[in-house]
Amino acid sequence: MGMCWCKKKTEEQDRYVPQIAAVAVRPEISAVLPSLPSPVSRAAPKFEASRAPDPVLVDKLILDTLGVIETLVDNEQEPPSAMLHLHNIADNEEGWIQVVNSMIKVIPLADPLGPSVITLLLDDCPLPSKESIVRVVGMFQLSRQKALKERRDPTRQRNTCVVLGSIAEKLAGPRNMEILNEGVIDYLLTNLEPETNPNVILFSLIALEKFAQSSQNKVSIMKKIKQLNPSPVLVLEAWKNETNEYVKRQAGFCAQWILDNIFMTEDRTYSYLSVNMEHINAMLNTSDVSEYLKISPDGLEARCDAYSFESVRCTVQADSGIWYYEVLIITPGVMQIGWATKNSNFLNHEGYGIGDDRFSLSYDGCRRLIWYNAKSDPQKLPRWQPGEILGCLLDLDNQQIVFSVNGISLPPSVHVFTMAKHGFFAAASFMSFQQCRFNFGAEPFKFPPSVGFSTFNEHGDLRPEEKVVLPRHIYLKQLRQQNIGEDSCTLCYDKKATVRLIPCRHTGFCQSCADQLSECPMCRSPFSQVTIEDHPHAS
Repeated sequence: MGMCWCKKKTEEQDRYVPQIAAVAVRPEISAVLPSLPSPVSRAAPKFEASRAPDPVLVDKLILDTLGVIETLVDNEQEPPSAMLHLHNIADNEEGWIQVVNSMIKVIPLADPLGPSVITLLLDDCPLPSKESIVRVVGMFQLSRQKALKERRDPTRQRNTCVVLGSIAEKLAGPRNMEILNEGVIDYLLTNLEPETNPNVILFSLIALEKFAQSSQNKVSIMKKIKQLNPSPVLVLEAWKNETNEYVKRQAGFCAQWILDNIFMTEDRTYSYLSVNMEHINAMLNTSDVSEYLKISPDGLEARCDAYSFESVRCTVQADSGIWYYEVLIITPGVMQIGWATKNSNFLNHEGYGIGDDRFSLSYDGCRRLIWYNAKSDPQKLPRWQPGEILGCLLDLDNQQIVFSVNGISLPPSVHVFTMAKHGFFAAASFMSFQQCRFNFGAEPFKFPPSVGFSTFNEHGDLRPEEKVVLPRHIYLKQLRQQNIGEDSCTLCYDKKATVRLIPCRHTGFCQSCADQLSECPMCRSPFSQVTIEDHPHAS
């Protein structure tokens, strides 16, 4: 996807686990996202950073970084000098604190990349001491009274919540327990009141989610929530169906996900038990998704709140003819949406997404680029906005892909067909704080193409259990209770191993997994055919 938005996350964080116990064997590909400077990997230019940096200079450097960040798309491109300067300034306690204060002060509320840039800069800067973090959070003097007072300044309030969430994610686990004092909890919960700016509500929910990665923090937050009647998170869940106010819709999505996965209550039915899936025959595949992506209970809406580039494919494969689907843009930031085969890799921590290898192609309407094999092709349409419709047409007969925004088509793209001519899935990748909703044909299209086409929903066939998007904790509980038979497939552990690969004669795979292999996972040799046997291990 170009510039390094997505560094490796801490492994202490809870993850959305794909609903299959699969062991994926994927070839490594070269990184497309250059790492940002670090004291180990690359020396930053030697700027003179005093122990009391000039606040005006830091403000300017942050705005300069925000202004150029979306233009960084080339693997060979150096990070902007403003970012290198900020990295150097933040190398001591006073400098790091000034960078944090400046981000809270100057990042505009309306810039779609603002929250992501805050997360990017905090992750890029040298890790401060625990004492420095406790000090800067203490300087905020957070409380219910502070939350009420700051409603007059939603920009500062939103940015404060983004910083809190980023710090909680950076220090996931026991280390963030000292940060989440009673004042911080009161501040974040007060921000959930409907009178607050929806942007502030959204990032307060996300900050609470990040802090709840620690079990002790989760207990402390739950205790406070139970004292409130009605629960503010339950009230916000109703916003998930907002059709025109897209920030509220995001808050509703996050509230529902949090209630299903983190702050569960006994008197609330899980969303997956109440959603009507009768007419859904194609959806986002919960068994073919990177680990931090949030998927709605109906399997058609996805969101990323992690500092990684999360990806997903749909459940139905296109092998011939013309196919079309649409995407409702809910957030106007960086998403790479398009088409991918099974050979396309999900390397979320390295920043690889759809369009960053030879087996996928995508459109990013924020940066107005078509992506293939980590190379970008600039487009002339305006930057996409919430409420707009991205159309994705795959023409396998004429070997071309056509993207459109609100019915206005981009030039056809043909690059991916040098590597694949069938086996395509609808697919997408999401930068931090991005969200969209897919229409695979279960609802009428807003801008259908003039040519005849097929839809995934009319050709899909999902078993009832395949339509279920389980909350993470329920899925993990079921997984722990699952008995895996000795004759199970060694790749998916789901179906019986009935396949023997010829000529190497290795066994242990089901027919579904064998169909996706190009070489034997055991010996790495190619195979020419498979045989189906009832008891392949016996011979």
